[in-house]
Amino acid sequence: MRVTIADVAREAGVSKTTVSRVVNAKGEVGGSTAARVREVIAQLGYVPSSGAVGLARGSSRTVGMLVPSLTWPWMGEVLQGVVDTVEAADYGLLLFTCNRGAESVRRFTGQVSARAFDGLLVVEPENTLDHLTALHRGGLPIVLIDDRGHHPEFPSVVTTNREGGASAARHLLAAGRTRPLVITGPQHFGCVRDRLDGFRTVLPTDLVVHGDFTERSGRLAVEQLLASGAEFDSVFAHNDISAAGVLRALRAAGRSVPDDIAVVGFDDIPMAEHTEPPLTTVRQPARRMGETAARLLLSHLGGTPVPEAPVVLPTELVVRHSAP
Repeated sequence: MRVTIADVAREAGVSKTTVSRVVNAKGEVGGSTAARVREVIAQLGYVPSSGAVGLARGSSRTVGMLVPSLTWPWMGEVLQGVVDTVEAADYGLLLFTCNRGAESVRRFTGQVSARAFDGLLVVEPENTLDHLTALHRGGLPIVLIDDRGHHPEFPSVVTTNREGGASAARHLLAAGRTRPLVITGPQHFGCVRDRLDGFRTVLPTDLVVHGDFTERSGRLAVEQLLASGAEFDSVFAHNDISAAGVLRALRAAGRSVPDDIAVVGFDDIPMAEHTEPPLTTVRQPARRMGETAARLLLSHLGGTPVPEAPVVLPTELVVRHSAP
């Protein structure tokens, strides 16, 4: 059970205000009283929250970041952009993941209650929107990165997913590909809907398989369609990981890429340069997204209003050998 400031005050025979003054080195406290409080703190193992210390200074100078998982391929780039920006501003960063579901959310909520950070950056984990909305309405500054569900209540940094999908389609169409297969990510993600809609405005297709952004989903989609006799001359996979699964399945089936079937991915993670053949893909500016979101939040903490409309960063088609 966590030791509280009330426990320290009771053991030392002083008020909680006196303990707070000792912890924050603020206010007049007699030398012997301060020494007794410090001794009790050491005996009980009391650790004051960064928020409790920060309140005495007006802020904790710490930013929180909530993400679904660190295993997402582009998460490292987003995180690096955030770290570079907050450290340059002399802020600290507390990172929270939702790997353990409800338990992770409870632990995160405890840090919010302790005011351990001044504002929050979010790559939205599933089933947390209501909780985040309540925190935002309660006064916690929040900026979303990659607004996958289109939540206008939150300031956000997004990319041109619709245009990214359209650019992939224009490239395939210019190369004479007219029978595309699209392998999406989870249908409830806003970015997935945008990528598909953008692609279909340029190159209409009903050959769509809904995947889950994994290598396995890309591989299985191609294996099953080839087995069914479906004809397609190109594949647009909604991320590079599933595109790698597509390449693997085509190679195993004896299909040449790009001669028989061209393949385009999305994200441009480092792996995309090292697939066989190297992957044509739509680059998502992940590090810039982290930098921009962190700057928005820090500016807001400094008193600057956040923009009402999302900050939109452009995608870019990167042409390699899988779809020259």
